[in-house]
Order: sequence, then structure tokens, then C-alpha cells
Amino acid sequence: MENFSDLLFLDIETVPSNSAYEELDEEWKALWAKKAQYFVGEESEEAYRDAYSDRAGIFSEFGKIIVVGVGLFSAFSMEKKEFRVKAISNDNEKKLLEEFISVIDQISKPNLRLVAHNGKEFDFPYLSRRMLIQGLPIPNCLDNSGKKPWEIPHLDTMEMWKFGDRKNFTSLDLLAKLFDVPSSKSDIDGSMVSEVYYKEKNLERISQYCMEDVVVCAQVFLRLKGYSSMSPEEIIRR
Repeated sequence: MENFSDLLFLDIETVPSNSAYEELDEEWKALWAKKAQYFVGEESEEAYRDAYSDRAGIFSEFGKIIVVGVGLFSAFSMEKKEFRVKAISNDNEKKLLEEFISVIDQISKPNLRLVAHNGKEFDFPYLSRRMLIQGLPIPNCLDNSGKKPWEIPHLDTMEMWKFGDRKNFTSLDLLAKLFDVPSSKSDIDGSMVSEVYYKEKNLERISQYCMEDVVVCAQVFLRLKGYSSMSPEEIIRR
């Protein structure tokens, strides 16, 4: 049986750095307009305002991280599986990232590998960029600067599913359905995170959603590796 003790599963939740486009100063508005002109249908103040609410959170230059969900196998054998998962959340992004870095330091595995769905395109670079913006050191496991693709040990469940096919995006929700894994999308989905955060001010609800996404990612990973899914009793939420 494979040893998955060196894997850290993660998921991040992000929102626009400001609650509304109107809160940006003129320079930031101009910079956002340059970014948004590539995907808005109409180049107007109103279009840029709407796009900010909907899309700014996915860009590390205009968004911030509010939750990092992490999970790891504390036991993995024929007799016993034990997956521990928790969510790190904070309105203060710098404190959030400092706690996440502390978690990585506590794991203290020189060959630690990160696992996420679409992580190579989104989660991993977003974390690294926001750490730089916040003046924090990037942990070795995240620092891919200058490395060749085959030198990066991270695992991405979307990439695993593609088998080299580069044509399209496959959501974690879809893979969960294919493998009969309970999805985390019953409460909220990614498109609702900003509204839940800024209007409902319910960081705990987002944290729970993020934590369940980590569980789903781990379940899909197991199926992609040819193992059965974990039972509810094998998942420990902290």
C-alpha cells in the first residue's frame, strides 16, 4: 500500500480585497480596468464595477485569502485510514498566512508534497504571491521559482484526471459526482463566497465549506489512485 504521509491536501477561499469597486482609489480602478478589459463584454464603469464583485477575488493582485483548508493522513493502511482536516481562517490575511506557514513548519517533512484541485493553476501560485505581498517568506514546498515542471512535486487532481489532455477544465464537483463522492457544494459554492463574507459576514460558514472541499479533494485523489473512498468515521474534523 502506498504511503501518503507526506501529502498535505489544501484548498483556499478568496475574496476581492475590498468589499466594493467604489472603495478603490482612482489608481486601483484604472489598474482593474486594464485587467478586466480582457473578459468584460463592455468597457464601461458599470461593467468594471460588476466584474470586480464577480471576478476580483480570483486574481491575487486584487484579492485576498480568507480561509486555507488543510488535511493530511495520520494513518493509511489496509486496517485503518485516518484523515485529519481543519480550516485556518482570519480576516487579517497576514496572520492567516503566518498560521498556515506555521502548520507547514510543524509538519516538518522535507519531502512534503501539496495536493489540490487545480492547485498548480490557482491555489499554489496564489498562496505564494500573497505571501510575497504580505512580506512573508515562502516555504520551500511552495517556492517553485526557477524550477522545471518535472522538479515540482505537487499533485493536482485535475491534472491527474486529464492524463495529459489539455483541452478543458474539469471541476472537483464533477469528479466527485463521477466517483460517487459526496460533494461539498450543498451549502454554498465558490460564486457565493464573496457575498457570504462581505454581506453575511459569516467566515465560519465559508470555513466549513472550505474544509469539506479538502475532504472531497482527498476522496477524489484516493479514487484516482485506485483506492476506495473513506468512510465518515475515518475523517476527523478539527
